[in-house]
Amino acid sequence: MIKNLFTTLCLSMCVFLGAQSFIPNPPSLDVKSFILIEPKTNTIIASFNEDAPIEPASMTKVMSSYVVADQIKNNFLDLEDMVLISEKAWRMEGSKMFIQEGKKVSVLDLLKGVIIQSGNDATVALAEYVGGTEEGFVDLMNAYANSLELSNTLFQNSTGLPDGNHFSSAADLAKVSASLIENYPEIYQYYKEKFFSYNDIRQKNRNNLLWKDDSADGIKTGHTSSAGYCLIGSAKRNDMRLIAVVAGSNSDKARFNETQRLLEYGFRFYATQEVIKEKTSLKEITVWGGKSNQISLGVAENIILTLPRPTFKDLKISYEYSNNLKAPIQDGEVLGSLIIKDGDSIVHATELIALDSVDAKGFFGRLWASFILWIRNLFSF
Repeated sequence: MIKNLFTTLCLSMCVFLGAQSFIPNPPSLDVKSFILIEPKTNTIIASFNEDAPIEPASMTKVMSSYVVADQIKNNFLDLEDMVLISEKAWRMEGSKMFIQEGKKVSVLDLLKGVIIQSGNDATVALAEYVGGTEEGFVDLMNAYANSLELSNTLFQNSTGLPDGNHFSSAADLAKVSASLIENYPEIYQYYKEKFFSYNDIRQKNRNNLLWKDDSADGIKTGHTSSAGYCLIGSAKRNDMRLIAVVAGSNSDKARFNETQRLLEYGFRFYATQEVIKEKTSLKEITVWGGKSNQISLGVAENIILTLPRPTFKDLKISYEYSNNLKAPIQDGEVLGSLIIKDGDSIVHATELIALDSVDAKGFFGRLWASFILWIRNLFSF
């Protein structure tokens, strides 16, 4: 009985990965929702209520900085532009950069005020400069959200201050964070700065993960009484990056501990590896009626997978293609499928393509090849 109980407990607490490989289940967190992703492969490692609408609080500012980053990349503004501070921006409540009405502040300083100090005043100042008004900027935020296919997100302001119709989800926040990190590294680099001084006031980055984990380099905290304590955290170890989103934690300390637990789980038990390199010959198959008798098959893009570490050694690769392939064949033409399995489970499937071209023989050459192929099929050689 004791042995049976022990076996039951092991199976309930672990994920089975083949004959003798186990990893523990993801940590259970006391939060409203969470997600842990590997952005390069878009793999969800762990999640809970990841698509449920949540109040994003100041995590909203990730989208605000995303919009500004894209506007800079497309030459609509420059980091050295000077922004005239409005009364509305100056009067903003909550976290502040402490800018002053009527003064001019550079876009770079305002961005750091948003990213490092979580300044509502800096966020509105940038929003007004980019969008003409904060309302115009919010329209841009929602347009970008649509382009990123954030299916559970709607913004009503640039700061994340409470509004009944202002919401997002853990999955959507992870997605916009991943896009910011990949596409705008020159802006994302500011998320790892621990301090920023403006107007003789030195403020600490509110993301304590930067002090707890040397591999952490972002990204944003959020908190209101209704949203609870929230955090988007990201870290990179060797060539693997993970992004965790935790929403609705009970305390400031808990949100960092819970985010770190997710990141540690992902780095310890999962890995990201290149399994097959693009345009590498994987299979040589016969071509009938061609000036060449064989053609190489491969894949168009690198196959990179994020999987539990023990899984990689057990992967099996199979190929599906026709044995009656006739010339002509064009380079890049789809000729079959490649399937990667872990046991009976399909891990990845993609197209097999021709890695070169094969021209057809002349009329009599093709006729003879067709005759040989007919005989071959007739007798099932």
